[in-house]
Amino acid sequence: MPTRKLWDHTIDMKEGFVLRKEKIYLLSREEREKVHEFISEQLKKEYIKLSKSPQIVFAFFIGKKNGKKCIV
Repeated sequence: MPTRKLWDHTIDMKEGFVLRKEKIYLLSREEREKVHEFISEQLKKEYIKLSKSPQIVFAFFIGKKNGKKCIV
């Protein structure tokens, strides 16, 4: 478990909170692998930790001049 920092905090949902339903965008196999790799690296470095939140966060990719995609 990562060491606690002064800026660590939890976000508690208010009673009656309703999840937003967003459109799901399908990722290519390459994009899915990049997302999994990114998450694994960030967990390993302890920059992020697993969440119990039912809400999701989108991952976007931008094209580079060399034709590769970069996650943002």
